[in-house]
Amino acid sequence: MQKIELYDTTLRDGAQTEGISYSVQDKARIARKLDELGIHFIEAGWPANPKDREVFKIFKSRPLKQAGLVAFGATRRSDKKVNLDSSIRSILAADTRVVTIFGKTWDLHIRDVLGISLDENLRMIEDSVSYLAAKGKTVIYDCEHFFDGHKSNPEYAVKTALVAQGAGASRIVFCDTNGGTVTSALLRIIHQAAPKLKVTLGIHAHNDLGLAVANSIFAVENGITHVQGTFNGYGERCGNADLSTIIGILKAKLNIDCIAYRKLKDLTKASHFVSEVSNLRQQPNQPFVGSSAFVHKGGVHIDAMLKNPKTYEHIDPALVGNHRRLLVSELSGKMPIILKAKEFELDLEKKSPQTEKILKLLQDLEHKGYQFEAADASFEILIKRTMKQYKKFFDLESFRVVVEKKPDGRITSEAIIKIKVKGIQEHTAADGDGPVNALDNALRKALKSFYPTLAKMHLSDFKVRVLDEKAGTASKVRVLIQSQDESDSWGTVGVSENIIEASWQALVDSAEYKLLKDKVK
Repeated sequence: MQKIELYDTTLRDGAQTEGISYSVQDKARIARKLDELGIHFIEAGWPANPKDREVFKIFKSRPLKQAGLVAFGATRRSDKKVNLDSSIRSILAADTRVVTIFGKTWDLHIRDVLGISLDENLRMIEDSVSYLAAKGKTVIYDCEHFFDGHKSNPEYAVKTALVAQGAGASRIVFCDTNGGTVTSALLRIIHQAAPKLKVTLGIHAHNDLGLAVANSIFAVENGITHVQGTFNGYGERCGNADLSTIIGILKAKLNIDCIAYRKLKDLTKASHFVSEVSNLRQQPNQPFVGSSAFVHKGGVHIDAMLKNPKTYEHIDPALVGNHRRLLVSELSGKMPIILKAKEFELDLEKKSPQTEKILKLLQDLEHKGYQFEAADASFEILIKRTMKQYKKFFDLESFRVVVEKKPDGRITSEAIIKIKVKGIQEHTAADGDGPVNALDNALRKALKSFYPTLAKMHLSDFKVRVLDEKAGTASKVRVLIQSQDESDSWGTVGVSENIIEASWQALVDSAEYKLLKDKVK
């Protein structure tokens, strides 16, 4: 069986995503999670960067269990001897067995960016690789802009790779750094270049055409055995090749060895963990691991799924640690209600009065503006309340939200709430970036001593929909809140003419669902 090396660069390339700023501990946590999954190489960052130096120190004292930790840097500068170059010296100081350096392949970059001759660039590659190899390092050489370079000057592009190979690189990686290479051109260039090289060859694809995963898979099917990417496709501009999708395709669809089968079921959990630590909302339509990857809505699909799941699913979602969801709406009838009840370990029959009652309640609520397609958590609470299988975790006595504009133009929000928890009254206040954030903070503050598990969740998305635009400021609004913790995400809904009340409904459902999920007593 063909075996593929997986190389993760979430902590370096992924950290260049707009909106991501990893702390030292964030990087350490992600690396350990990917190590558990079975990723072969984990690039921890640039050791020339002070923050990343701290990351390497952490792993020096407590190494990864199986993955090769990688220090990343560039070839020496044109005006520096290799032993005096700060980037090269920092790579050595990181004290990792594996190092990755990149060098220029595209003659345009060499002339217009570095301002040096093509021959000097080759000397920089040779000096840097040979120096690191002589120090006992396993050297991975990334041919930056390889495909653009090959289009411009194919002989020179291949020559840069040959020089790196001759200097001692154990892996040569073809990089589509601008992400602008279509698959047919990428394969043509690989077929022209690969036969001239003898070491392990890799692919590093960016997603500017939406082809990063496809290009990586086609490269593998055409002899490439080392694949670089980031989890969830994080990266600059349009991102990098999504390793979570690549793993799913390689293992579940092509039967290509990349991680152990017993680890494949942890794929969804690992992907959600990375999005949680990255403080980015998980994309619901992400293949294999997204919350909508195995979602079905409407009578025809649901009816077929109940007869044979293969009708509308390309794999069993459990294979990658995900699960099937049948959306509950007025379009889907009774069967999704019955199946949802089974998920909650509740028995309902199609003709039972309780099922009729829940369906009518659902239809009435949807008529009022509620929508449960993106609010499974609220629907679970609704069913359990209707079947009297639900215990409230707290009771609201009152809340008040104050929004104040200061003379200096600053706008502040404060929420004051009174709730009763386990017979004890809690009266507390909290500030926030806005009224809903303040209300969320106040609720957590009041509950944290009773339910510490709430500290492990946060709101990841907040949507407001005006339901009757003709009513103007008196119209109803629907608030959808997405929440997540380290292993899961869930949606809740609230509807009211008052946006704060609608938000409160969704906030309460979100907190109570977390407590239900964690089986808190």
